[in-house]
Amino acid sequence: MTSDEITDIEVKLLMEGIYQVYGYDFREYAEASLRRRLTQWLTGSGYSTLSIAQSHLLRDRLLFDKLLQGITVNVSEMFRDPSFFKNMRELVIPHLKTYPFVKIWHAGCATGEEAYSMAIILHEEGLHGRFRIYATDINEEVIRKAQEGIYPLQDMQRFTRSYQHSGGSGSFSDYYTARYHHAILTPSLRENIVFAAHNLAVDADFGEMNLILCRNVLIYFKLPLKERVLELFDKSLTPGGFLCLGTKESLEQRTIYDNYEELRPRVKIYRKRYEK
Repeated sequence: MTSDEITDIEVKLLMEGIYQVYGYDFREYAEASLRRRLTQWLTGSGYSTLSIAQSHLLRDRLLFDKLLQGITVNVSEMFRDPSFFKNMRELVIPHLKTYPFVKIWHAGCATGEEAYSMAIILHEEGLHGRFRIYATDINEEVIRKAQEGIYPLQDMQRFTRSYQHSGGSGSFSDYYTARYHHAILTPSLRENIVFAAHNLAVDADFGEMNLILCRNVLIYFKLPLKERVLELFDKSLTPGGFLCLGTKESLEQRTIYDNYEELRPRVKIYRKRYEK
């Protein structure tokens, strides 16, 4: 048996152990991405193999939490992919304005930048006080960072450009206060956001959402888990509601595909059809 084959067995055994002990289910994550992240963690861990690390990981919650930071995807930024948010303003917001109250689920929100971006758009489009964003992630540590709404000041220049290219109508600097080397987002943006831990692999739906955003998360799942998560979103979304995916993700060839229409090619914004 080759070294790679042994590593594959170690990964499967570790993922099963993590699920049994901690309830985090990575067993249906894409193997190549998961293995790469585990290898990166192992390099700096002091353990020579995953087998040696496993008994420690399953008995030491703090050690596991460090591993969790390494194997979950926590990369995000404000107004990431500005063209997507510009299309949100043009295609989705006009419909949301017709509702008395809007409920939004941002699944896999990481450190919260995109959830805050959505809040800014809704404020600028006159929906202040008429929406609630449920921003969730499997990683409780990044949820705590998201709740703080504090980001490196050096990122603000890039975020400002993205905001402007997304169709922002105000001054981005109005949405944060600079303090030392950090930017603190204005508290009013957090008023309508609920941050919570949620595991897409095992937890239940939220229900009665008008808009669901899950961008660049499904690419890390194997097909059966992708299907289950998309069915979870479908169950949570009201007829006429909107589902937004990442640029490399699609509903094509998925079970729920016939329930949706794509609003604009390549933008990956779908609208759930009304029942006949």
